[in-house]
Amino acid sequence: MINSLVRRTLAAATGTALLAVATGAIAQQVAAVGSAEISIENFSFAPTALTVAPGTAVTWVNNDEEPHNIVNADPGQPRLFRSQGLDGGDKYTFVFDKPGTYDYVCSVHPHMHGTIVVK
Repeated sequence: MINSLVRRTLAAATGTALLAVATGAIAQQVAAVGSAEISIENFSFAPTALTVAPGTAVTWVNNDEEPHNIVNADPGQPRLFRSQGLDGGDKYTFVFDKPGTYDYVCSVHPHMHGTIVVK
């Protein structure tokens, strides 16, 4: 009796864990249909303007020795994305799933700015 109860509990826990993993994997595949990369170097974003399709994962790579971050800077819109400070070699990725124009800055160095156009 106890053995069968333990087996059923383990089977249920295993099934729940597998379902969670499978659901996460499917969500990732649906969320990111493409990818693009923006380089941070010489205190600028390259390219400064990027056009992508909805569902594209954009990754910023800090190739400077100084820390930078990425913060959306759209007036009148809520904060959609904000990276932590990125040291040299660090990356930050955000999936743009809705059409629109997204301006962003490095809040550490506000003269650094860029634009993502999703269409």
